[in-house]
Amino acid sequence: MVAMFYIFWRRGLGEWEWRDFCTTSCKLGFLHVSPIHMFFPLLLDFIFAVDIISAIEFDGTGDHLATGDRGGRVVLFERTDTRDHGGNRKDLEMMDYSISRHPEFRYKTEFQSHEPEFDYLKSLEIEEKINKIRWCQSANSALYLLSTNDKTIKLWKVQEKKVKKVCDLNVYPDKASGNGPMVGSSTSAVPKPYIANGGYRERPFGSSGNDFLFPPGGVSSLHLPVVTNQETSLVAGCRRIYAHAHDYHINSISNNSDGETFISADDLRINLWNLEISNQSFNIVDVKPVNMEDLTEVITSAEFHPTHCNMLAYSSSKGSIRLIDMRQSALCDTHSKLFEEQEAPGSRSFFTEIIASISDIKFAKDGKHILSRDYMTLKVYLWDITMDSGPVATFPVHEYLRPKLCDLYENDSIFDKFECCLSGDGLRVATGSYSNLFRVFGCSEGSTEATTLEASKNPMRKQVQTPSRPTRPLASLSGVVRRGMFAHN
Repeated sequence: MVAMFYIFWRRGLGEWEWRDFCTTSCKLGFLHVSPIHMFFPLLLDFIFAVDIISAIEFDGTGDHLATGDRGGRVVLFERTDTRDHGGNRKDLEMMDYSISRHPEFRYKTEFQSHEPEFDYLKSLEIEEKINKIRWCQSANSALYLLSTNDKTIKLWKVQEKKVKKVCDLNVYPDKASGNGPMVGSSTSAVPKPYIANGGYRERPFGSSGNDFLFPPGGVSSLHLPVVTNQETSLVAGCRRIYAHAHDYHINSISNNSDGETFISADDLRINLWNLEISNQSFNIVDVKPVNMEDLTEVITSAEFHPTHCNMLAYSSSKGSIRLIDMRQSALCDTHSKLFEEQEAPGSRSFFTEIIASISDIKFAKDGKHILSRDYMTLKVYLWDITMDSGPVATFPVHEYLRPKLCDLYENDSIFDKFECCLSGDGLRVATGSYSNLFRVFGCSEGSTEATTLEASKNPMRKQVQTPSRPTRPLASLSGVVRRGMFAHN
């Protein structure tokens, strides 16, 4: 299941506020979550920058959803509509009838994943914004996930813990409550009558005070207290912290199919980690030149193959995708296969390499297709020895912006990054655009499906045909590299 998630929230909202604040709807198999502004009309006028969602990810079953925001928080949701039918999603898919209800997700828990930091050696401020979230394989009922900001990756474990309480104490019900002070007793202002060696004289039984005294002769019904489980609560704990391995901003993390390792990628390097070892990583890809003035391209995205643990792919700012095999060498300087689209004769312009920069790649579940997203189009590559000359399908997304490339270059919008995804059945692909729009295309053989959906508080509002993009300052190394390259040409 793939989701396009659109929601607002404020700090301090509890579980019940979340339930009333969110509704779900399902379109073309993609989940769309939007706020009910009629219940909280004032909250929508106070949207903080730290509450803007920056990362989102489903787990492998589709029953849990994780979102990360600019404030460094991770919020988890769980699917609830399958519980009403008494089974998990896999069992329901085997039934003869289809469920007409839309998928519904309920707020589960949230935790603070990252905090703002400052690198004193480099005089660099590290913001808490969550860049990527990836779910890990789980062998028990606990949930495991990786989250990262620009520099640090953390492994989190979320599990239910039972709250224990001590019952059947040796006190009278009308004299004490739990383990606290006795109900109805008063604290006397008169000091205790101390005697030699630090002791004090005992008060007679029944006198006022917080100290419980046994009556003369003892208690006939003395028994041991009992510990009982009263309720359960969700607890998130950080199991590992993977830090100090990247000099540049982390743009990708990806779990391996072996369930033991994962990769993290920045603009110039890709590191291989073991989930159980946080103080050591192996550099498997390094594109940093000896002289930084010779830098011509940077790594923009990286992902493991879904089934082959030795294969991974990464994209570059020159519009190419490299497939590498870690069995060939420890440092994967050479690639096993290169995917790039050949330029049409006479079509090259000043903006050709800028708009060809790939911002995101995704493997299909079967591992035979690679989905890529550049500024103008969404491309599907077939991982086949005979089909590496070009994409098998290309879907235009921003073709209407081609006459405005000069303006987009001036306000740096041409360096904006967009992600892409595939549906669970592999029949559709989706990607984002401007003005809260996202495009959905059918990628099955013979399909002509092309749908534009809008995430809006007012679904009846007339859709904008040619969305615009406001001016935004440049903030990525990839954009700086691209600008520097063209400035020398």
